[in-house]
Amino acid sequence: MRLGLRVRLLFPLGLLLAADAAITTWAAATAASDAEAAITRQLDAVASALSETPTFPPSPLVLGKMKQLSGAEFVYTPPRGLGERIGTFTPLPDLTATASDADVNGELYRVRWLTFPESHSNAGGVLAICSPETRRRTAVRDAVIPPLLLGVAVGVAAVGLLLIGNRVASRVQRVEQRTAAIAGGDFRPHPVPPGPDDEVNDLETAVNHLAERLGEYERQLQQTERLRVLGQFSGGLAHQLRNAAGGARLAVQLYLTDPDGDRVPLEVALRQLARIEANLSQFLTLGKPAAVARRPLDLSEVLSAAVQLHGPQCKHAGIRLNWTPPGPLPFEGDATQLGHLFGNLIGNAIDAAGPGGAVEVTAVRTGGETVVEVGDTGPGPPPAVAERLFEPFVTGREQGIGLGLAVARQAADGHGGRIDWRREGGRTVFRVALPA
Repeated sequence: MRLGLRVRLLFPLGLLLAADAAITTWAAATAASDAEAAITRQLDAVASALSETPTFPPSPLVLGKMKQLSGAEFVYTPPRGLGERIGTFTPLPDLTATASDADVNGELYRVRWLTFPESHSNAGGVLAICSPETRRRTAVRDAVIPPLLLGVAVGVAAVGLLLIGNRVASRVQRVEQRTAAIAGGDFRPHPVPPGPDDEVNDLETAVNHLAERLGEYERQLQQTERLRVLGQFSGGLAHQLRNAAGGARLAVQLYLTDPDGDRVPLEVALRQLARIEANLSQFLTLGKPAAVARRPLDLSEVLSAAVQLHGPQCKHAGIRLNWTPPGPLPFEGDATQLGHLFGNLIGNAIDAAGPGGAVEVTAVRTGGETVVEVGDTGPGPPPAVAERLFEPFVTGREQGIGLGLAVARQAADGHGGRIDWRREGGRTVFRVALPA
């Protein structure tokens, strides 16, 4: 269970207040009980002493002395017809016989009644011994005041600590919000509000210094990352252009060996030059939503053109490129984007297979989809990048830029399809499913 700063600060004082309240209640009850017992013993002692004194002379002077000695008030009522009532009250109150309490002039008294026996000189007379209730209240007050004062002091301390805790907690929350903003990438220094020069103020200042340093590190990292991406981009672009230019050169060389023969090598050279232009275009448009110009076409023809484009490269490297056209595969889409899609997959497969390897391209219509698979006998993507192959600038090749598969996924998504890959029987297979 999470306890806030305020709760943890006030918890000990709360326990102390609860303990003080319990002590105060116990002290009041104990003092009241002890005072009650003391008063009862005193009244009993006075009554016993008077009843055992056979010649007790009930006079105002004697009753006054007894009041001074005991602190009680006395009212003596002689036997009927033998005199008038006397007492220490002024004026004398009318007390109800046998009543244990009496209210005299607005003050409460505890009354003990003493009837003198026949053997006493005051036989038949009745003496009311009245002990003021203020004695018991004074005893209770004297017992309660010390813990009550302690409770008041603890309460004042608790209020002060609550105010301090609220201020400290709000400052800590401000630091928490600042660190959350830093975690979110906001490295701007925030002014430290005026306040006490304490540890929290030092913490806020330190957090500002941290934000400034992190901002500097981020700027340096961005600069380094831009340089790294620029180097990777330029290297990858050069690699792609070199491959395309090399393919065009090989095609032209094949044509020159027999200029009066097959014109296919010259057509391949023209396609390779077009590929160079397409590579430059795809680098410039990557990440931008390209419009899909849907027109009726034959996917089988698009695949055949992509395979034929890589024919000279495979022949030169001794790579077996297997492709058997399955017959017409009618489709509505953008021939240029689909050419990029299949061309990138076949080109990656050729690079992965390496000299002496094999690449196989298949296409089949199943259910409501046309499925194109490009498999190679290469070792497969490195584990470090296997889960992120379709992200831009993610590649497992030293001279790769990591844009080919990103472009392929963009084209597949634009046609409502999907693209994935798997390892199967020592082969890497990329699968494109397009809605038929």
